[in-house]
Amino acid sequence: MNILSPSILAADFKQLGEQIQAVDRAGAQYIHIDVMDGMFVPSISFGMPVISSIRSATQKVFDVHLMIQNPERYIEEFAKCGADLITVHAEACQHLDRVIQQIHDLGRKAGVALNPATPLNVLEYVLDKVDMVLLMTVNPGFGGQKYLDSCTRKITQLRNWLNETGYDTDIEVDGGINKETIHKVLKAGANIIVAGSSVFGGDAEKNTEELLNIMKTYEA
Repeated sequence: MNILSPSILAADFKQLGEQIQAVDRAGAQYIHIDVMDGMFVPSISFGMPVISSIRSATQKVFDVHLMIQNPERYIEEFAKCGADLITVHAEACQHLDRVIQQIHDLGRKAGVALNPATPLNVLEYVLDKVDMVLLMTVNPGFGGQKYLDSCTRKITQLRNWLNETGYDTDIEVDGGINKETIHKVLKAGANIIVAGSSVFGGDAEKNTEELLNIMKTYEA
């Protein structure tokens, strides 16, 4: 199943609750929440208080992407404030397997994210434990970046690997996704699509509907 996860990093924060409800009405299945600490990535975004405050705006899955160093320090707090799916960066964890187990112990789904230059083989000993792999298709830290074409092959390689192993693992992509590049990542094998500027840059409800219509054409 193909899933759209609008990234609220690109939303108008003056109207955050209303914009979340707009993409909810349009049919987006997830809400993507980028948490940045100013250390693992240059920017600082938002944390637990914001997530707690918007939890009541929608019943959709909160897809929380932790771009923070040593995320195990805060996993429990993010679970408590409403995260349904918690994704950590392989590059930010000293003991990745332990962090995945920590997320699962709290009853949440666990994802592992890889930066564009991080090879897929870092997943070799955890692939059977994760619910989702997030492939960054830009270097993380800022919204509005251009999609890196070199990542398309990486998506295909991961999809082939999953098909060979038989694991029912989602592939999420994040970075530079718009109404043109979305075709590349869907053809390559991604099934969860993060979109920020292409959703919230204008009429969020209409943009969501248009992206979902494209995604439907790639469903079996």
